[in-house]
Amino acid sequence: MATTPVTIIGAGLGGLTLARVLHVHGIPVTVYEAEASPAARTQGGMLDIHDYNGQLALEAAGLMEEFRAIVLEGRQAMRVLDTDGTVLFEEADDGTGGRPEVMRGELRDILLGSLPAGTVRWGHKVSGTRALGDGRHEVTFADGSTVETGLLVGADGAWSRVRPLLTDAVPEYTGTSCVDIYLYEADTRHPAAAKAVGGGSLMAPSPGQEIFAHRESGDTLHTYVMLSRPQEWFAGIDFTDAAAAGTRIAAEFEGWAPELTALITDGDTTPVLRPYHALPHGLRWERVPGVTLLGDAAHLQAPNGEGANLAMLDGAELGKALAARPDDVEAALAEYEEGMFVRSAETVVFEGADIHEIDSEHNTAQRLISLFTEHDKG
Repeated sequence: MATTPVTIIGAGLGGLTLARVLHVHGIPVTVYEAEASPAARTQGGMLDIHDYNGQLALEAAGLMEEFRAIVLEGRQAMRVLDTDGTVLFEEADDGTGGRPEVMRGELRDILLGSLPAGTVRWGHKVSGTRALGDGRHEVTFADGSTVETGLLVGADGAWSRVRPLLTDAVPEYTGTSCVDIYLYEADTRHPAAAKAVGGGSLMAPSPGQEIFAHRESGDTLHTYVMLSRPQEWFAGIDFTDAAAAGTRIAAEFEGWAPELTALITDGDTTPVLRPYHALPHGLRWERVPGVTLLGDAAHLQAPNGEGANLAMLDGAELGKALAARPDDVEAALAEYEEGMFVRSAETVVFEGADIHEIDSEHNTAQRLISLFTEHDKG
């Protein structure tokens, strides 16, 4: 069987899933990653891995047993609170839900551990890419070194250096940003906030802003404060001053219950600003020989619970397509892209935070609860 040497840019969940599925099928692959090592930075918080996309990818990768071993029991519990702290809706985790929660870093470690040593080349930040003709491409790294490849996959996220080979589209600010805050030893040091969050996740929506919080592994609370504000508004806040930044963000929630604003003001970490960007919805491009994209590089959206799941499924589907058509890479890429375009363009009918409409007057606890109950009936 002919093999296809594949070059993947980016060792996120999507790129690593692709690498693993290719490895399972005996196809050689190299992943180039800008970070210096697997532990170069923390890998974010919890992810719910869905039975209709992310788990399908893990099945294709042969890693379901390892995945089940890192699931955080009870974290699918969820509650919706009004701004005065009243619990309006609560759903327990009875173990039958289709969205088990895991720590992103532990999931990435499973994928890394399933690849042969040396598959990922760390400390390779891409500075540019160019077409060489006949479906071949050259990748240039920040240190001046280059690599030439017959099949290039951009799994390099929102600001992909591979994307310009396929489309001129660039991410644009959605109008909403998130501020990330952690509270440690929550049950003893932050008992009111811990009680409000409960055993899983808390959602407190309001037009233009909302508080979302998760109980992560151990005794840690992770707060996501969403605000629909211009980027210039956030630029006026000094995020290096943790106390001042927390106070300024919390001021937008004046009148909210103290146990909710404590999730902002009582943080044990410096608040981190994460502006939300998105590519045009339904983005497509003409087939370009020898190169494709997956995950956020292909279809960056405002967070809706699907990003990591879609990236992993993209990786699995691309890996399977290449394995099924080893002698016709272009047919495999065309088949993969058509499926990926459809998947990523489908409207998410049900997503808890309804983040796309955070600035809508309908972004309320009651509206969110009606979405939940309508979904459960369906």
